[in-house]
This record gives sequence, structure tokens and C-alpha cells, in this order.
Amino acid sequence: MRKRLIAPTPQTDPPSDQVWLDLSRIASVEVTSEQNGYPIESALLGEENRGWRAANPGTQIIRVIFDEPQTLKRIWLVFEDIENTRTQEFVLRWSPRTGHAFREIECQPWNFSPGGSVREIEDYTVELSDVTALELIIVPDKTGAEARASLLRFRLA
Repeated sequence: MRKRLIAPTPQTDPPSDQVWLDLSRIASVEVTSEQNGYPIESALLGEENRGWRAANPGTQIIRVIFDEPQTLKRIWLVFEDIENTRTQEFVLRWSPRTGHAFREIECQPWNFSPGGSVREIEDYTVELSDVTALELIIVPDKTGAEARASLLRFRLA
């Protein structure tokens, strides 16, 4: 018997059977920085395949502010770095209609390694009601190195 090991092909596009929120119609976004040619719309709307990149090193915040309170059932994130070895951490949190305090959904570290682990895909099933804001805080390198945050995809349902 002949046998070969093949690398799995991670999915970079969100599952096609899901109806995703059209954030361009129902929300605004705040971001601490963005590199020219890699706007946040690329990650949120999926119109291009480049995603978002920070213009500056260090911790970055992406905040989606809904025009009207939303119910969220799914959050899908894809991070990718094919060039750098680093340990990233992100915090995902939300704010309910009743106040401005944020509640944590997830805090997740990830080790990027070129030639190894270059893509992190997170798919969360949630039951969040009356969401007025969703915030993604990215610490691109927990060692304090001058790494820049990036995000390939960010979808909400």
C-alpha cells in the first residue's frame, strides 16, 4: 500500500450555508489603525481577499457598533500570518443594550509559525441578545515585539 500525508486545506471563506449580517447596512466600525491597502472593510465585508492590517505595531481594537441592538448567534474569525513567528492573543467582548460595560466572550492565544501554523480559524456559536457593540482586541505579540495585528475575515450572524 502506498500512503502519503497531505496537509489539510483550512477554510478561509465562511461556511456558505450561513446567512451573515450585512455590516455595511447595520453598523459602523471603529479601528485604532489600518495599513494602506488593507482596510477593515476587507475583513468585515469580504470584498477582497487581503483582509485588514494595522498600520502601527502593538495592541489594536476593532469595534463594531450596531445602529440597532442585534441578536448574535455566530462569530467567525480568521487570522493569518505567513511571515512571522509570534504568539498573538485576542479578546472578543460585547456590550449589551442596558449599559456600556463590556462582557468577555473569549480570550484566546495562538502561536503563529511560518512553515507550520500560519492560520487560526475561530468559529463561535453564541446566544447574545441586545448587542449594541462587539469589540475585538488583538495583542499581536505577547512578548512585546513590534508585530502588527492582522485579520483576514470577521463575520457575524
